This record gives sequence, structure tokens and C-alpha cells, in this order.
Amino acid sequence: MIDVGDKIPDMELVAPDGSPVKISDYAGKKLVLFFYPKSSTPGCTTESKEFSALLPEFEKAGAAVLGMSADSPKRQQNFITKQELTVDIASDESTEFLEKIGVWAEKKMYGKTFMGIIRSTFLIGPDGTVLKAWPKVRVKGHAEEVLAAVQAA
Repeated sequence: MIDVGDKIPDMELVAPDGSPVKISDYAGKKLVLFFYPKSSTPGCTTESKEFSALLPEFEKAGAAVLGMSADSPKRQQNFITKQELTVDIASDESTEFLEKIGVWAEKKMYGKTFMGIIRSTFLIGPDGTVLKAWPKVRVKGHAEEVLAAVQAA
């Protein structure tokens, strides 16, 4: 998994409307990049709604917020619409970017092993360098913790 001091790779991802989106689109400002396992599931919904609720505070602190999963753009758009999300969302169905970041990994649940996203968040500096990393995130209070780090950066 990428860590503090690493440069974030720049790859083309897909926005919910099907248009391309890149990490470099956010160059020049801080970026909160959060990865969630699956849209419209309880933890992912809570996390995305909390980041959306705090978006004005993130913007006031000079940061953009981008959430990402391996869900299809259509599923992401349904998630945004249903939950009235205001944060930017991107898809990486190929998992190529997720693998480069190190958040796509083997997981175990109920005795089954499968590949999935490790819920993680990264604060990226204006130059594309990771300023802070939160691997294996617990959802409750996480968005507030990230906001405090953005405000302190």
C-alpha cells in the first residue's frame, strides 16, 4: 500500500457519467482520496454521506474529495443519486489503479477468500505526494478525523 511520502500514480479512471477522470485533475490542491468496498452497502453509504456532509469544510480548507471503488459507473451514479452525495466519485472496474495503490487485496469473510478493496483513505498534497494515510479505516468519525488532518496540513 502506498504510504506517506510516496507519489500517487496518475491513471485515467471513469466518472459516474462515463467521462474520464484523473488524479492529476486535482493537481494544485489537496485531495482526500477515499476507497470503499462497494457502493450502496451500509459502511460505504455512511462514509460517503459523512464526507459529503463535510464537503464545504474540506473545500474551505483547500481540499477536494474523491471516493472510489471498483463498481461500475452506472452503479456509482445510482449510489450518488439515491444517497444525494456531493463528493466526486470514480470507478476503477479494471482494478488496475486500485492494485497500484495497494488497496485491492485478498480478504476473508465468513470463511470465504476473495479479492476486494481495503477501506483506506489518503491525503494527497498539491504536488501529488501522500501527506497522510489511513489504512484499514473504521467508518465512525473517520471523515471528521480526515478533515482535522486537512485543516492542519
